[in-house]
Amino acid sequence: MVLITGATSGIGEGTAYAFAKEGAKVFFCGRRENLGKQVEAKIKSFGGEATYMQADVRKEQDVKSFIDGCVKKYGRIDIAFNNAAIESKPATIAERSLEEWMDVMNTNATGVFLSMKYELPHMLRQGGGVIVNNASVSGHVGFATIAPYSASKHAVISLTKVAALEYSDKNIRVNSISPGAVDTPMLRRALAAWKTNFKAVSQDYPIKRIVNVEEIARSVMWLSSDDASCITGMDVDATGGYLTK
Repeated sequence: MVLITGATSGIGEGTAYAFAKEGAKVFFCGRRENLGKQVEAKIKSFGGEATYMQADVRKEQDVKSFIDGCVKKYGRIDIAFNNAAIESKPATIAERSLEEWMDVMNTNATGVFLSMKYELPHMLRQGGGVIVNNASVSGHVGFATIAPYSASKHAVISLTKVAALEYSDKNIRVNSISPGAVDTPMLRRALAAWKTNFKAVSQDYPIKRIVNVEEIARSVMWLSSDDASCITGMDVDATGGYLTK
């Protein structure tokens, strides 16, 4: 049983497909109901099992209802991929509005906090589980003009480490993954805002290409599997070598 936040597009969507193709039951959320229903239908079209529920991770009651809904339907949460996030528009700190700062932080950082807050009690009751939080290369280094996004992803990595220290002795593993440039709608919007393109950005990465969603999905699946049973409190570098520079 796999729970995923923000699975109506991008990495979340691709990870939902990957788990479903391996036979996992997938319970996922997103704000855009039309996209959620499309993802659910696609999973069912290839014989997978999935349930979409509309939820906004900025809202505590939405998060609680979503997670409780998963347990009500499937009885447990074996794996949680806390993925929901939004980007920030380019602006310097002095130019940034408090409203946008809070929107990004509430989605990307508080959303992960709320998700773990309500996932962990269920995992404790069932005797264990796995949590993977989606961080970013921006959680390791600073990128000018995207302060809210970078700060929020630094927070995700720190939250992951704290949760691992608090719950690893309860058979609950908590890790994060830090993608770099991945071909998603979010990246395409960001590149348009920065007036650049895939070819130019890929030159900043040692592998000299943009990573695809399926590569990140497979990494999340590995990190969630028994093959990674001794790994907790870690952030997996999925940046294509960017952080080795």
